[in-house]
Amino acid sequence: MVDKVMVYLEVVLAGYIFYAGLKYKRYLTTILISIQALAVIYFEISCRPAVIAENNLFVDKLSIIMALIIGVIGSLTCIYATGYMRDFQQNRHPEVPDNRQFFFFIIFVFISAMFGIIFSNNLLWLYFFWELTTLCSFLLIGYKRTEESRNNSFYALELNLIGGITFLIAIMYLYFSSKVIEIDKVLLLGKASVMLPVALLCLCGLIKSAQLPFSGWLIGAMVAPVPVSALLHASTMVKAGVYLMLRLALLLEGSVTGFMLALAGGVTFLACSLIATSQSNAKKILAYSTVANLGLVVLCAGVGTYEAMWAAILLIIFHAVTKCLLFLCVGNVEQKLESIDVEEMEGLIISMPKTSIMMQVGMAGMFLAPFGMLISKWAVLKALVDYNPLLVIFVVFGSSLTVLFWVKWMGKLITVVKAYDNIEQGIPASEWMPLFVLSSLTVGICFFFPLITNILIEPYLIEAYDRTVEISHGNVVIMALMFSMVMLFPLSLINYGKKLKVVDTYLGAANIGSRQFQGAAGQVYDIRMKNYYFAKYFSEQRLFKCAALISFALIVFMFGASLIWK
Repeated sequence: MVDKVMVYLEVVLAGYIFYAGLKYKRYLTTILISIQALAVIYFEISCRPAVIAENNLFVDKLSIIMALIIGVIGSLTCIYATGYMRDFQQNRHPEVPDNRQFFFFIIFVFISAMFGIIFSNNLLWLYFFWELTTLCSFLLIGYKRTEESRNNSFYALELNLIGGITFLIAIMYLYFSSKVIEIDKVLLLGKASVMLPVALLCLCGLIKSAQLPFSGWLIGAMVAPVPVSALLHASTMVKAGVYLMLRLALLLEGSVTGFMLALAGGVTFLACSLIATSQSNAKKILAYSTVANLGLVVLCAGVGTYEAMWAAILLIIFHAVTKCLLFLCVGNVEQKLESIDVEEMEGLIISMPKTSIMMQVGMAGMFLAPFGMLISKWAVLKALVDYNPLLVIFVVFGSSLTVLFWVKWMGKLITVVKAYDNIEQGIPASEWMPLFVLSSLTVGICFFFPLITNILIEPYLIEAYDRTVEISHGNVVIMALMFSMVMLFPLSLINYGKKLKVVDTYLGAANIGSRQFQGAAGQVYDIRMKNYYFAKYFSEQRLFKCAALISFALIVFMFGASLIWK
C-alpha cells in the first residue's frame, strides 16, 4: 500500500515539475522529468509485482547520528526562521508575496524527507524521499520569485533531476542483475557485480552534495532566505549526498573506483578553499567552505577504511553545527547592516557584540585547535598517510587555505577604527535562542566528542568493520587543556568596548580628522583597513572552470574503473 502511494505521489510531483518547466519555458526540465516519470512507470508496471523488500526501513548508529543532526539543526533553524521571515517579509522585502505558511510547510516536508532518506533501506523508498528533497529545494530557492531566484532554482532542479535519473538506472541495474533493491543486501554482494551501480549512486551523491563540477547549484542557492541556506548547507540536501556515499564506503574501499572518487573530493576541497580565499561576500565564503568540507567527506568515502569513516562522521557532525551557527549569524548581520560584505563588518565586536562573539566561536570551531573540524582533518590525514600519501597533499594545502580566509574574516570583526553604535536592539528572542544553543553545541560537542565517538561512532565502526579508532587518555587530556585555553579568547571579548577609547591613527602629523590623511602630493586619502583577497590569482571563474574539468575527468575515470573492475 505504501509503495503504491509513493508511486502516485511521484507521478503527481512529476506532473507539477513538468507544468513548471512548460510555464517558464525550461524545456530541459520537462525532458528530464519526463524521462524520470516514464522510467518509474515502466519499472512499476513490469517489475513491481516481483519486487519484494524484506526490510523497507532500518536503524543503525549512522542513521541515528544523522537523525540527531537533522532533528536538532533543522528544529533550531525553523525557530530562527519565525523571526527572520517576519522581518524579511515586512521590512526588507515587502515586494515579495508573503507566503510564509507555504515556506514553513515546505521546510517541514524537507526535513521529513531527510528522515525518510536516512531510515530507508529499500532503494525505491530512498529514491522517493531523495526526489522529494529535490522538489523542496527547488521551491525554497525560488521563494523570492525574482528572475535570478527562478533561474537558480531551475538550475538546481535540472542538475538534481540528472542525479535522480542515475539513481533510477542504478536501481534497475541492481534489480535486473541481482534481484536486490535493499542497501544492506547490496553491501553483501561482491564488488565485481555492483561497482557500476555504486558508481552511478556516487554520481547522484556528488550532484546532491554539490561537488565539482556540480557546485554551481549550491552557490546559486544563496539567493534564498538565510534559513534556507542554513538548512541546505548544514543538515539537509547536501548531507543526503555524502550520507549515501558513506553507506557505500564498504564497497569502495580498496577499489580504483573509490580512489577516483577520493581524488574528485580532494580536488573539490582544494579548489573551493582557494576560491573562498578570494571572496568578500560572506554567504559565498560559507558556501564554498561547505562544498570544500563536503569534498573532504567524499574523499573519506572514497578511501572507505574504518579510519576514514571515523573522520568523515566527525566532519559531518562538527560541520553541521558550526556552519548552521555561522549562516544564522550572517542572517542577523544582514538584517542590521543590510550587507553581507565582510569589509562592511568592521567593528562588529562593538556594534553587534553578541553576534560577533558567536560568529567567532563558529569560526574557531572551523579551524582552531582543539575544535572539532581541526580534529576531523587531523583524523583524515592520519587515515590517508597509510592509504595514499598523494591525497595528503590536497588536505594539507586545502586546510592551510581555510585558516587564511577564516582569520581574515575574524580580524575584520574585531578591527576598531572609530566609535560605533550598538545596533543589536530589536533582534527577536526567536533568533537569539537558536544562536545561543548552537554556540553552546559548538563548544559542547568539541569538549565531549570522545564521549560521542564512544557512544555512537565506535559501535557503528565495529558493526561495519569489526574494528574502530581508539582515542588515548593522554590525547583527551591534552585536548581538554588546549580547549580551556582557547575558550579564554571569546570570553575576553564579552566586555570588549565597554570602556574602549578610540583615538586617531598616528600618521606623522598628516592626519585630517580621524579617517583621512594628506599624502606627499597634497592629495587627501581615506584611512581604511582592508583584507587581501588575491582575486587576481584565485579568480573564481578561472579556478572553477579548471577544477570542474579535472573533476569531470575523474568522474569519467571512475566509471571506466567500475566497468573494468567488472
